[in-house]
Amino acid sequence: MIHTDVCDRIGIEYPIFQGGMAWVSEHVLAAAVSNAGGLGIISAMNAPGEYLRKEIRACREMTDRPFGVNVMLMSPHAPEVAKVILEEKVPVVTTGAGLPGVYMKEWVPAGIKVVPVVPSVAIAKRVAREGATAVIAEGCESGGHVGELTTMALVPQVVDAVDVPVLAAGGIADGRGIAASFMLGARGVQVGTRFLCATECQVHPNYKKKILAARDIDTVVTGKRLGHPVRCLKNPFARSFGQMEYDSTITNEEIEAFGAGSLRKAAVEGDMENGSIMAGQIAALVKEEQPAAQIIREMFAQAETLLAEAAKWVR
Repeated sequence: MIHTDVCDRIGIEYPIFQGGMAWVSEHVLAAAVSNAGGLGIISAMNAPGEYLRKEIRACREMTDRPFGVNVMLMSPHAPEVAKVILEEKVPVVTTGAGLPGVYMKEWVPAGIKVVPVVPSVAIAKRVAREGATAVIAEGCESGGHVGELTTMALVPQVVDAVDVPVLAAGGIADGRGIAASFMLGARGVQVGTRFLCATECQVHPNYKKKILAARDIDTVVTGKRLGHPVRCLKNPFARSFGQMEYDSTITNEEIEAFGAGSLRKAAVEGDMENGSIMAGQIAALVKEEQPAAQIIREMFAQAETLLAEAAKWVR
């Protein structure tokens, strides 16, 4: 079985994190992934601290294994969320959409393992200096908020730049992605889009159907004009959003207002016309709905076989 120092540092069986997806990564999915031997993640998203507290406690009712919380640092609720994490003694925190240094000053001394998602070498080096247990180098193939660099370009550069373990994220849906990540120097992976179709995932069934029906060219990045690009599936909402970005007569504020609440419309209400269906470029590799445990076992079994047989391709 594939085992790395990420497993030892976090206390998990497989070196895989479930991505922190707003309106998707709640306690049921997180507990299922943790019970399967990975690290389940609860998304704090853009919600108040008390929402997160309830999710953490509900997760603990479903698993006695390590789990984590993903903090979206641009959320206005981030300070109270950070406090709840301390009070509830969450074992692992992943962060995105900002720099976590101000919160790490309290989290790290409290024994919380902080694993920031990083889009560049500079940010990876900074958080490593500030006490990160590991970093997640996430390429722009991923769903949701994305950076500029691809996973294949970003991961080896981050591996060379920091002395903490690196997890690869973005464009990983099966054992081939895991094996490739290890060849790039990563010691684990973070997976989001494939877990959207986990049996335990509570996202609206319409959302799952869209993922399962996706083709290779079905994602698009919007939001670049606003400074926070997002990858999602093409639909009427995404097309309208993109057109508004190229219209100089429409203000940024009007565009922001148009997009407000769009992810909830898709993930919770199942509105596939007016909602933002965030997903990675590997959505077309997701073929069926499966339990989280089966997804993890299948991915790592394939990766193990590929790594063991890799020499046959070399002469």
